[in-house]
Amino acid sequence: MITIKQSGNFNHTERLLAASKQMQIQNILSRYGSAGVTALSNATPRETGETALSWDYRVEKTQWGWSIVWTNSNVNNGTPIAILIQYGHGTGTGGYVPPNDFINPAMQPIVDQLAEDIWKEVSRL
Repeated sequence: MITIKQSGNFNHTERLLAASKQMQIQNILSRYGSAGVTALSNATPRETGETALSWDYRVEKTQWGWSIVWTNSNVNNGTPIAILIQYGHGTGTGGYVPPNDFINPAMQPIVDQLAEDIWKEVSRL
Protein backbone atom coordinates (compact mmCIF):
# COMPACT_ATOMS: atom_id res chain seq x y z
CA MET A 1 0.00 0.00 0.00
CA ILE A 2 1.23 3.51 -0.90
CA THR A 3 0.29 6.47 1.23
CA ILE A 4 0.87 10.07 0.20
CA LYS A 5 0.59 12.87 2.72
CA GLN A 6 0.68 16.55 1.99
CA SER A 7 0.77 19.48 4.34
CA GLY A 8 0.79 23.20 3.80
CA ASN A 9 -1.04 25.27 1.22
CA PHE A 10 -0.62 27.07 -2.05
CA ASN A 11 -0.48 30.61 -0.65
CA HIS A 12 2.91 31.42 -2.18
CA THR A 13 1.87 30.07 -5.58
CA GLU A 14 -1.43 31.91 -5.49
CA ARG A 15 0.34 35.18 -4.53
CA LEU A 16 2.83 34.75 -7.38
CA LEU A 17 0.06 34.10 -9.89
CA ALA A 18 -1.96 37.07 -8.65
CA ALA A 19 1.11 39.32 -8.86
CA SER A 20 1.88 38.13 -12.38
CA LYS A 21 -1.48 39.51 -13.50
CA GLN A 22 -0.30 42.95 -12.38
CA MET A 23 2.91 42.88 -14.41
CA GLN A 24 3.28 45.68 -16.91
CA ILE A 25 4.67 43.50 -19.72
CA GLN A 26 2.38 44.98 -22.38
CA ASN A 27 3.40 48.54 -21.46
CA ILE A 28 7.08 47.63 -21.56
CA LEU A 29 6.67 45.96 -24.95
CA SER A 30 4.82 48.99 -26.32
CA ARG A 31 7.60 51.30 -25.18
CA TYR A 32 10.23 49.12 -26.85
CA GLY A 33 8.08 48.66 -29.94
CA SER A 34 8.14 52.39 -30.42
CA ALA A 35 11.88 52.57 -29.70
CA GLY A 36 12.45 49.82 -32.27
CA VAL A 37 10.54 51.78 -34.91
CA THR A 38 12.74 54.81 -34.24
CA ALA A 39 15.94 52.72 -34.36
CA LEU A 40 14.90 50.99 -37.59
CA SER A 41 13.83 54.22 -39.21
CA ASN A 42 17.13 55.91 -38.31
CA ALA A 43 19.19 52.93 -39.53
CA THR A 44 17.36 52.31 -42.80
CA PRO A 45 19.41 53.41 -45.82
CA ARG A 46 17.68 56.30 -47.55
CA GLU A 47 17.31 56.77 -51.22
CA THR A 48 13.77 58.11 -51.24
CA GLY A 49 13.17 57.74 -47.49
CA GLU A 50 9.96 55.79 -48.07
CA THR A 51 11.23 52.56 -46.50
CA ALA A 52 12.63 54.41 -43.48
CA LEU A 53 9.26 56.07 -42.90
CA SER A 54 7.28 52.82 -43.30
CA TRP A 55 8.24 51.07 -40.05
CA ASP A 56 5.57 50.22 -37.49
CA TYR A 57 5.00 47.72 -34.69
CA ARG A 58 2.23 45.93 -32.88
CA VAL A 59 2.11 44.14 -29.55
CA GLU A 60 0.30 40.83 -29.71
CA LYS A 61 -1.00 38.44 -27.09
CA THR A 62 -0.13 34.90 -28.17
CA GLN A 63 -0.91 31.53 -26.69
CA TRP A 64 2.57 31.57 -25.12
CA GLY A 65 2.61 35.15 -23.84
CA TRP A 66 3.29 38.46 -25.56
CA SER A 67 5.33 39.48 -28.57
CA ILE A 68 6.35 42.55 -30.53
CA VAL A 69 6.09 42.44 -34.30
CA TRP A 70 7.92 45.12 -36.28
CA THR A 71 6.64 45.66 -39.80
CA ASN A 72 7.55 47.70 -42.84
CA SER A 73 4.77 48.57 -45.25
CA ASN A 74 6.94 49.61 -48.19
CA VAL A 75 6.29 46.74 -50.61
CA ASN A 76 6.99 46.54 -54.34
CA ASN A 77 5.38 43.73 -56.37
CA GLY A 78 4.72 41.78 -53.18
CA THR A 79 8.29 42.06 -51.88
CA PRO A 80 9.14 44.10 -48.78
CA ILE A 81 11.82 46.62 -49.73
CA ALA A 82 13.41 46.41 -46.26
CA ILE A 83 14.07 42.69 -46.88
CA LEU A 84 15.67 43.46 -50.25
CA ILE A 85 17.96 45.98 -48.58
CA GLN A 86 18.79 43.64 -45.68
CA TYR A 87 19.54 40.53 -47.79
CA GLY A 88 20.51 42.00 -51.15
CA HIS A 89 18.83 41.29 -54.47
CA GLY A 90 19.24 41.00 -58.19
CA THR A 91 18.13 43.84 -60.42
CA GLY A 92 16.00 43.70 -63.54
CA THR A 93 19.03 44.56 -65.66
CA GLY A 94 21.19 41.68 -64.45
CA GLY A 95 22.98 43.57 -61.71
CA TYR A 96 23.21 42.72 -58.05
CA VAL A 97 22.70 44.90 -54.98
CA PRO A 98 24.68 43.42 -52.07
CA PRO A 99 23.12 42.95 -48.63
CA ASN A 100 23.19 45.75 -46.08
CA ASP A 101 22.68 44.38 -42.56
CA PHE A 102 21.07 47.43 -41.01
CA ILE A 103 18.31 45.70 -39.01
CA ASN A 104 20.36 43.56 -36.62
CA PRO A 105 22.78 46.29 -35.45
CA ALA A 106 19.90 48.73 -34.99
CA MET A 107 17.77 46.30 -33.01
CA GLN A 108 20.40 44.59 -30.82
CA PRO A 109 20.60 47.34 -28.18
CA ILE A 110 16.79 47.61 -28.14
CA VAL A 111 16.34 43.86 -27.64
CA ASP A 112 19.08 43.72 -24.99
CA GLN A 113 17.50 46.53 -22.96
CA LEU A 114 14.03 45.03 -23.43
CA ALA A 115 15.23 41.69 -22.03
CA GLU A 116 16.78 43.48 -19.05
CA ASP A 117 13.60 45.45 -18.31
CA ILE A 118 11.36 42.40 -18.66
CA TRP A 119 13.65 40.46 -16.32
CA LYS A 120 13.42 43.28 -13.77
CA GLU A 121 9.62 43.22 -14.03
CA VAL A 122 9.47 39.44 -13.57
CA SER A 123 12.04 39.49 -10.74
CA ARG A 124 10.09 42.08 -8.83
CA LEU A 125 7.43 39.46 -8.14
